[in-house]
Amino acid sequence: MSAGNAVEAVDTLIIGGGQAGIAMSEHLGKRNIPYLVVERGKIAQRWRAERWDSLVANGPAWHDRFPGRKFEQLDPDSFASKSDIVSYFEGYVDQIGAPIRCGVEVTALRSAPEGEGFEAETADGTIRCRNVVVATGPFQKPTFPAILPPDSRVDQIHSNAYRNPSALRDGGVLVVGAGSSGAQIAEELRRAGRDVWLSVGPHDRPPRRYRGRDFVWWLGVLGMWDMKVPGPGTEHVTIAVSGARGGHTVDFRDIAATGITLVGRTEAYENGALRFAADLERNVAAGDANYLAMLDAADAYVREHGLDLPEEPAARELGALPDSVTNPLTTLDLAKAGISTIIWATGYRLDFGWIDLDVFDEHGQPHHDCGVSETPGLYFLGLAWLSRRASPFIWGVWHDADYLAGHIAEREASPLA
Repeated sequence: MSAGNAVEAVDTLIIGGGQAGIAMSEHLGKRNIPYLVVERGKIAQRWRAERWDSLVANGPAWHDRFPGRKFEQLDPDSFASKSDIVSYFEGYVDQIGAPIRCGVEVTALRSAPEGEGFEAETADGTIRCRNVVVATGPFQKPTFPAILPPDSRVDQIHSNAYRNPSALRDGGVLVVGAGSSGAQIAEELRRAGRDVWLSVGPHDRPPRRYRGRDFVWWLGVLGMWDMKVPGPGTEHVTIAVSGARGGHTVDFRDIAATGITLVGRTEAYENGALRFAADLERNVAAGDANYLAMLDAADAYVREHGLDLPEEPAARELGALPDSVTNPLTTLDLAKAGISTIIWATGYRLDFGWIDLDVFDEHGQPHHDCGVSETPGLYFLGLAWLSRRASPFIWGVWHDADYLAGHIAEREASPLA
């Protein structure tokens, strides 16, 4: 039988060799459940190929990791670079002896033609399995609105295609989206001498550190990592926090002070000009309110538990709003402003078009309960809000993987399930 027609049987197939797939590997291995991981590129492919050069993790090294391995060469309070993270996951694969087959892309997943289980089609043949874990993560298809026509003479790229300032055409840059990615990219471009505009939408804005503890620690003790989706539409509200340059709190006053012009949400394009929503001051104020609310919650926790953490009254001193916020631009002529590039830091959408199973809603979201789908043996891992707020993050996906591996183990113990 030729390679293209080969059929291979495995107990459990994991699709994706990033943080979700590796976490799943560890927990299945601990339970002695046979499995195989297939990855379209290399281990941690998106960290390698779809992030900008200077990117670092937004959580400190002591936190953004799996329990079984530290970033040995890093200060625990520092922020791992993308190459550090790739090396970390490569080392983790070696540590647990995970059977990962790289360069294998699954082009179709369907129910097996006879009996239970599934068939995954690849260029190397078909893989049949009783269980399958879709661990392709939340960052699948970069998305941004088709506001500018193709003849606008402005380069448009998604943040996943941005590498560094010198890779862009000369001229000013508009960055759309002021979460972690947009804010960090805008700051980097400004430090490189570019004229920069930053389009700011709704966001959460936690302190980087408060009273001697990183914000990820506060999210943990305050129970915020365990939050479920707060309400319709709120699951996509971005977090503005930065691990760049040693880590710092994102404050749009500071960003404006560097010479970056803040504008509201980007809404429309007409006759060479972009129009912005009249929501900039409201968005900044809401981010400030979120910031202060987190300080309030932290202070209350300190009092309740009698912790000896230093007070930090200066953290509550917010400066005056910059002129670009109180007197915002409503339109911007791109040619007159000298803008040659727009970087859309506007997130991703899921793309499960290769899965031929009736498990999705009208928006392409899988029906599941904490990753367990309605189809027996089919699981999803690494998605935003899979079980809680922590689900798409490195340490959070590890705990979700443990839960799913336990579910698979119970299924394995019940052959007719």
